Amino acid sequence: MKKTVLLPLAAGALLAGGSVHAEGAIEAATGVNINETQAMKNLGLEFGGWVNGGVTYASHSNPSGNNGAIPFGTDRVNEFQLNQAYLYLEKAVDTSGSSWDIGGRVDFMFGTDAPSTQAAGWDNQILRSGSGYPANIRDFNQYDLAFPQAYVEIFAPLGNGLTVKAGHFYTIIGYEVVTSPDNFFYSHAYTMNYGEPFTHTGVLATYQLNDNWSVTGGAVDGWDNFRQDGGDWSFLGGVNWGSDDGRSSLAISLITGENGNDSVGQNTTMYSIVFSHDFSDKLHYVFQHDFGIQEDGNAPGDDADWYGINQYLTYDINDKLAAGLRAEWFSDRGGRIPTKTQTGNWFGANYYAISAGVNYAPVSWLKFRPEVRYDWADTNGAGTVFGGNKNEQVQVAADFIITF
Repeated sequence: MKKTVLLPLAAGALLAGGSVHAEGAIEAATGVNINETQAMKNLGLEFGGWVNGGVTYASHSNPSGNNGAIPFGTDRVNEFQLNQAYLYLEKAVDTSGSSWDIGGRVDFMFGTDAPSTQAAGWDNQILRSGSGYPANIRDFNQYDLAFPQAYVEIFAPLGNGLTVKAGHFYTIIGYEVVTSPDNFFYSHAYTMNYGEPFTHTGVLATYQLNDNWSVTGGAVDGWDNFRQDGGDWSFLGGVNWGSDDGRSSLAISLITGENGNDSVGQNTTMYSIVFSHDFSDKLHYVFQHDFGIQEDGNAPGDDADWYGINQYLTYDINDKLAAGLRAEWFSDRGGRIPTKTQTGNWFGANYYAISAGVNYAPVSWLKFRPEVRYDWADTNGAGTVFGGNKNEQVQVAADFIITF
């Protein structure tokens, strides 16, 4: 998943109401769990995936079907979206023993979420038109494919244990994740889509200091990049803490370095702080703060910055039903959200969003996530943010997730 070994993923899975590795639809239909077959056990492999799709209605939609500044997930209105048809194959490394171990993982996604998770110079080129290809080869409307992860992982029994990941993998930054089963809400926060990277290519090492603390650090080729404008190496790292009782966790992550054409020399730096706490076995809270700055992001000598606060509160009503609230403030002074004035100039604004929803899982392999969301932006007449030339809207959406 997006944060495979770090605490934010564990919190995300908790909010989602369970693990994606529970009994799947294939096993429910056939009585066969492919991961329990002798061949898969001998190889130490795990196969899994899910299908995620839904529908969104917005009070100020426009004829194009685009949902304005709303991030991916619910970025299309008044039409069914197949967000994710997702498959993965993984050989997890054994970090509990005293022996070296090697593993890895490959992920594949098709759907309307795929364009947001592609890496420059790799999967964004697979279906693109170009020399020797028909001009209409990408006639898939909003659909595309992505390989958001393809990495090897090595566990070294050094000290308390060192794990090294090399290849292409999800970021450790932030709280919300790409993988649908690991989020409580169908829609996503502005912070995740506009203020954080999705994937990296490089090397990342994690060392367990003790039972409570771990540190992570490595070198990656910028944000959402595979080989385009190579050489723009960034530092990616973080510190993670978990309480003795398992009720609280803290993750602080940072990325800094040139992120683009290295001949320009523009530094991009951002950090994320995620704190989670279980008030009880049923009531869960998450606080997130992000801040980022891009050198010369607005113009030469004029840096662009963005920052915000997200909060989540969820309550497990029973083992099938949970309710949740999310509140977000995202300050986009650098105009990272692609909205223009009538004269064609980019502008920045403060974005606010409040979401309320439920998760209902009638069986272990099926989940429904209806939600209501209100968005508002203080554009001060500078331009339009949502469909219908408005700076606010109400959104109603619902999706399903079927895990294999």
